[in-house]
This record gives sequence, C-alpha cells and structure tokens, in this order.
Amino acid sequence: MIDLYTFPTPNGHKVSILLEELGLSYNVHKIDITQGQQFLPDFVEINPNSKIPAIIDHDIEITVFESGAILMYLAEKTGKLLPRETKSRYQVMEWLMFQMASVGPMFGQFNHFNRFAPEKVPYAIARYEQETLRLYGVLDGQLADRPYIAGEDYSIADIALYPWVASYPFMGLTLEQHPHLKHWVEILQERPAVQRGMAVPA
Repeated sequence: MIDLYTFPTPNGHKVSILLEELGLSYNVHKIDITQGQQFLPDFVEINPNSKIPAIIDHDIEITVFESGAILMYLAEKTGKLLPRETKSRYQVMEWLMFQMASVGPMFGQFNHFNRFAPEKVPYAIARYEQETLRLYGVLDGQLADRPYIAGEDYSIADIALYPWVASYPFMGLTLEQHPHLKHWVEILQERPAVQRGMAVPA
C-alpha cells in the first residue's frame, strides 16, 4: 500500500495519474497548501522541502518526494511506462527532465504573475507568457511526427507533461496555434486513468 500526500495541482496530478495507470493501491492524504499544511511538522518529516506530492511505499518503507523522482520510482517498481532499452529510456528521461526544469517552473511563474501576484507586473507576465508559448512550440514540434512525447509509446514523460499542458484554459491560453500538442491533450484526456488521476484528491 502506498500513501500519497497531495493537492490538486499539476505536480500532484502527475503522481495520481501514474498510480491509476499502474493500478496500484494507494491512500490519499490531502495536504491543503492554501492553508499552509505543507509546513506542519508531520509533513516536513516526509518532505523537508514542504512541497507536494510525496509518497510512502509501505512495501519497503521508503519515502519519496519530488514528483519526477516519484514517477521514476513507481515506473521502476512496476517495470512499466519507462523503457528498459537504453536509447528509449533516456529519450523518456530527457522529456521528464524537460518538464521538471522548464515546463513546470515557467508555467508556474506565468500562473503566479498572471493570476495570483498581489500586483500586476506587466514585464513578468509578458516574459513568462512568451516562454510558455515557446515551450508549447517545442512540444508541438516534438509531437509532429509521433503519437507520444518520447516516441511511439505512452510513458511517464507524457504523464509528467499532461497536467501542466492541460491547464491551458486556467492559464487563459489556447492551443489553437499548436495543433499537434492540442491533439495529444485530447487523446490523453480520454484515458480513464488520466480522468481518475485528475480527480484526486476528491
């Protein structure tokens, strides 16, 4: 059994989608980051950086935090959604790291300055919107001649990227200028496990 500590954010949804895709049993613990629950001592013991998501896998009593590390751990635990062959494996890893290093931080900054900052800073909004659109273009180009981010097979790279890209309406953006990326979102959002994972926590 796995304990999942999460909140309905793109990073949280990455892990719940993967757990659903893998068919693993898990208990959900909602950590309300809007109320500062991530800073409570019990959660800091699980993740010293006070960020969701985090998991405890009671099969071997291991705690894993950082969403990318959790995806890698669960994929390796089950032998699914992460290829074993070296070239294919590192193609998946490249795009997983792309999400962690570029998509998450840049989309997150755009959301912050565009929706949540106490004062509007036009320079910051324009900067992060431009970078978000550039990243859409990178993904659109990658998907021009393949069904999934890292090739022919669905993987943890797709799972990592989907919740961030699918949040484009919340961000006030459109994918109309990125048809390959838009098609990819439409395909993934029909997967039952993706739908279930996006609904966690209830």
